[in-house]
Amino acid sequence: MSTDAAASEIQRIIESAQRLGVSLDEADTVAWLAAIAAQTDDDVTVDVNSGTFGHRVAMLDFSPKDLARFRTIGAIVELTGDPETTEGALALSGSAAQSKIQSFPGDADFFQRFNIKAATREAACAILATSLRDKALAFARGATYQFLEAKLGSAPTGGPLTWTLADIEAGILHTPDGEVRWADAALDPGWVKVDWVVTDPERGKLSNASNVIDVTWEAPDGSITALDGYLDTYFQEVYLDAEEVPTFTKVVAHVSDDALDSYVEQLEKEVRKYLTKHLNYGKAAKRMYNVFRLSGRHYDAAFVRGLFDEPATILYQVWSLIVTLDNATQPGSAIPIDDVRRQADALVLDVVKALDGPAEEEIVGAIQELARTLESQEPGEARTAAVEGAQARVINLVNTFFHDKLVALPTIEEYIQTMQAEPTTA
Repeated sequence: MSTDAAASEIQRIIESAQRLGVSLDEADTVAWLAAIAAQTDDDVTVDVNSGTFGHRVAMLDFSPKDLARFRTIGAIVELTGDPETTEGALALSGSAAQSKIQSFPGDADFFQRFNIKAATREAACAILATSLRDKALAFARGATYQFLEAKLGSAPTGGPLTWTLADIEAGILHTPDGEVRWADAALDPGWVKVDWVVTDPERGKLSNASNVIDVTWEAPDGSITALDGYLDTYFQEVYLDAEEVPTFTKVVAHVSDDALDSYVEQLEKEVRKYLTKHLNYGKAAKRMYNVFRLSGRHYDAAFVRGLFDEPATILYQVWSLIVTLDNATQPGSAIPIDDVRRQADALVLDVVKALDGPAEEEIVGAIQELARTLESQEPGEARTAAVEGAQARVINLVNTFFHDKLVALPTIEEYIQTMQAEPTTA
């Protein structure tokens, strides 16, 4: 595209944003477009000042302002093992990795490469089982965290097996298809993920914290194989420790040549899902942004990028934190109830800032009702109804906001219509 054409396209995006009441900084947008279009021989960038690294496109959206907090949470969620046989590289993913543009991120999402050196695949799986169990038991509960669940093993239907702390302690999971031993589940680990709810005492804020773990086996001959059969790409992670570059480099050298195309294809499946079967324009927008920025649709990406900083998008965070409140007050939780109360009060303030009129009253009332239900820390139908009711009220507003803004740009409206014309079967 010529310089004049590029300038005209930028102006069109800026004018569209202004017409919709979206604040889009022209200088920042131009700088971002120039940076993302720049040609480079190395697609991995190391930030010496913060000690972080990642794909150069991902690093453009990362701000180190909350790095200390994320590293503290990382110490809770990071999988570790015997340094003689295991090595890892922990990263932020999702909205947490896009802190420069997403002022109101949802959960604290982490991603980790966990490489196991062993003589056989079975031995590597055994090491995974031991390391993961030790992690869950060592970080079961504390003043600032509460273990929720782990995903390990594949069910006959193809989905992951979900283990509570009690299941992990017993080493046995009771399923409709029979009992599954923890060690046996690790032989076919599938999608490995561990979840906690954590609290920041200084800020009085709660968040769900998860770690998706891409486990690889390094054989004696140096070959590296993903234990779930697929080596994940690295286009959306920001790694927290530059000293882990050697592990990262060694593992991702085995990522397939068509990894970027496969990654975009997988993202588009999720976009289609959230535009059809599981309607959520907020989640769809986040994935559309990544599709656009990685597939050359940089001007569309610049427009979506501007949406994430709008006050109304804080409702997406509210929607996510409603589940966090629920998780933090499950029976046996070690999270102090005062932290739950402070988080509920903070959500009310967020809603008041973002809304006014009947919508504000409705959402505030739903959150207050939810808070009263959670005070007892007892499960039941009333609790479930309060959680679902509060979320439903918020997601309706989130959907309206993102839908109205996205379809106002013709190129994005056309993209959405194309996605919706081919419904997902997921």
